[in-house]
Amino acid sequence: MKFPGQRKSKHYFPVKTRDPLLEQLTQQPQPFATYISGIDQTLVDIEAKVEDELLSRYGLPKGNSTLINDEQAHRLYTELKIHGLISDEFAGGTIGNTVHNYSILADDRSVLFGVMSQNIEVGSYAYRYLCNTSSKVDLNFLQPVDGPIGRCFTLISECGERTFAISKGSMDKLTPEYIDKDVIQGSSALVLTAYLMRASDGDRITDAAMCAIEYAKAAEVPVVLTLGTRFLIEEDPQWWQNFIKEHVTILAMNEDEGEALTGSRDPLLASEKALEWCDMVLTTAGPIGLYTAGYTEDSEKRETVHTLLPGAIPEFNRYEFSRPKLKNDCETPIKVFAHISPYMGGPEKIGNTNGAGDGALSALLHDLAANTFHKTNVPGSSKHKRDGLCYSSFSQVCKYANRVAYEVLAQHSPRLSRGLPEREDSLEESYWER
Repeated sequence: MKFPGQRKSKHYFPVKTRDPLLEQLTQQPQPFATYISGIDQTLVDIEAKVEDELLSRYGLPKGNSTLINDEQAHRLYTELKIHGLISDEFAGGTIGNTVHNYSILADDRSVLFGVMSQNIEVGSYAYRYLCNTSSKVDLNFLQPVDGPIGRCFTLISECGERTFAISKGSMDKLTPEYIDKDVIQGSSALVLTAYLMRASDGDRITDAAMCAIEYAKAAEVPVVLTLGTRFLIEEDPQWWQNFIKEHVTILAMNEDEGEALTGSRDPLLASEKALEWCDMVLTTAGPIGLYTAGYTEDSEKRETVHTLLPGAIPEFNRYEFSRPKLKNDCETPIKVFAHISPYMGGPEKIGNTNGAGDGALSALLHDLAANTFHKTNVPGSSKHKRDGLCYSSFSQVCKYANRVAYEVLAQHSPRLSRGLPEREDSLEESYWER
């Protein structure tokens, strides 16, 4: 596993760096491998520039998201292909993006549960999905289905308005029988999206997700939930609050989803409110940057050397150098918050806003898995005398998540094609040393 982020640390990482004398005297076991697992609706994002006439013909309200059936999806795709209107095709899905990015950053394994077309033709949707997924993502546990995976058409009008047409295909057909208990319980985290909780028409992906959650909770594996869209949350925020309180360890959301869940427009106050139901929160807030929030033990808190920030909670970042902990592991838990503005002010030109939140979450997951990796392979390290949920502090997780989000924003694909550069090619090298 690669080290999460790019800063100097007195705690040796990776674990191969050992005292040469001790290495001769003791037989070292093979490093214990860590991984994360996730469940997703496997789908392909198809982007095309179209005229309003096409939207009218297919009955797609401009600027809205509409479900279409497989036949309509096939006709639409064929027409777009024939007229050369398709600009990009990407493997998609919130969790698919997240585990892919995790494997790119960590240079290590992740496991994805979902469905995949049993018969795959060159150039098909399923073929595109596999081609655009890192080889480090273990796809051996996908459930074979007779039919296409999901397709999400992003149709861009001349005025720039985006209209979405979604064909579910068989993406919600995952059943609990294809959730491997040993894989879930051996992972460093289980990652889910809110979309999984809304299956319909006899589809069983919700049952599969709940099965995985029960396996994870039985083995004390952190359950990570990303909210996905405000429209889903605002239908019944109380239901989601109860669900998070009962099942979720770490919550990822943007400011709109945070408002739908908590009723607070301020992302900092929304993050604080969400801590009533979970142990840690990652909130992305567009041009404002991003926040992390969570708990630490009062006796282990560490004050920041950065400027204390104003906000709805005055000087909220005072203890951002503390490491996140599970609330139940704290004798005297205190809330800790950290914030960071967009890296280098954000890209000069944003290639794509889709996937920036997934990129930020993958960085947090990398840090969480690195903690498991280091704790297992170097159990005597002073790093683990006081156990934490993550390897790094709230502040460092903020910086790492922010840097990865920038990388996604600066490109067109929602998935990273390479890890972060070994050294930054700008004056912002000092970013990692702050």
